[in-house]
Amino acid sequence: MQLFLESLFNGVAIGSVLLVAALGLAIVFGLMGVINLAHGELMMLGAYSTYITQLIFKQVSFLKPFYDSYVIVAIGIAFLVSGTVGILLERTVIRRLYGSPLETLLATWGVSLILQQFVRSVPLAYASGLVIALFFGLFSPLFISDDLLHGAKGKLIKACTWGFSALLGVATGGILSSLVSKLSRASARNVDVTAPSWMRGGIDFVGITFPKTRLLIIFITLISVLVVIFFLDKTAWGIRIRAVTQNRPMSDCLGISTETVDIITFGIGSGLAGVAGVAVSLLGSVGPNVGGNYIVGCFMVVVLGGVGNLLGTILASFSIGIMTDLIGAGRLLTIWPEMPSPLYSTIDFFATTSMARVMIFALIVIFLQFRPTGMFPQKGRMVES
Repeated sequence: MQLFLESLFNGVAIGSVLLVAALGLAIVFGLMGVINLAHGELMMLGAYSTYITQLIFKQVSFLKPFYDSYVIVAIGIAFLVSGTVGILLERTVIRRLYGSPLETLLATWGVSLILQQFVRSVPLAYASGLVIALFFGLFSPLFISDDLLHGAKGKLIKACTWGFSALLGVATGGILSSLVSKLSRASARNVDVTAPSWMRGGIDFVGITFPKTRLLIIFITLISVLVVIFFLDKTAWGIRIRAVTQNRPMSDCLGISTETVDIITFGIGSGLAGVAGVAVSLLGSVGPNVGGNYIVGCFMVVVLGGVGNLLGTILASFSIGIMTDLIGAGRLLTIWPEMPSPLYSTIDFFATTSMARVMIFALIVIFLQFRPTGMFPQKGRMVES
């Protein structure tokens, strides 16, 4: 019983990381059909946002007493940073490629390479300032009357807005650079995020030690899922998003701004990738390639669960997590030591994390031969046509 509970907890912990990482991808892929290979790099930006937030709380004198709460602040900052970059990506690149999955795949792959090199080449302080400038430049027009944004006056207002945003970004980068000396360029050598004191150690229960870090990740995942469900089911824009998912042309005819829906959806999906980056940063080092370790698993979760289906994404994440722990940690051999010899030898061969991933992906491919649309296929007139 103890071994079963330990395996279940480890599987749920692994699945939670996959779920929070795949949640945003499931929303974007399900609504727009966009194969976003830059999703891993959006996670990477969220992880670096956690690292920068930690350094600010550690080195700025008036924030030092609140150091133990930096993780809570980092979740909101990571969501805003990745969401802002995601919206910029949608407005500049992806909006011109809707309906062309191959082109979006190639374009977002190029963007992922650009983002990786960006964090290697640009000091993190000025990168933070650039994100703040983008955030202000993208969202400030929302607070200006539409009547002022037309004609020559509107162009002047937009130019002044972006000019002020650029100055704000440079000033922010300079201030951060002077306050936090360690905000230099990222390199091949990864950086580490130190967990606050209340996250260290574990909680003992029925003879099993549950690490607090993994418990926090499970809690973050649970809150993220509940917030997404509430947003999609109980808010006006959530209902519009579901309507566009079912039938985009009809939604457009009924007066729903599909362009705004695309922006909101991509912003939320990208922001959730940033939240996943916070979880990833608590598990290991942060580097320019950290997102690439999760992108294949995210797509497997989305495809296995069914494109755009939230319940399928949840079940697929936890299924992969539990199978990874059972096979990769060799627990299946302990639970069932009397299995037939050929099967025992096969499981023993795959009893490492990397080989277990290979076996799980092979099983998923076999499953998709019988159910190519995943556990819960999409429904709606557009799917049937």
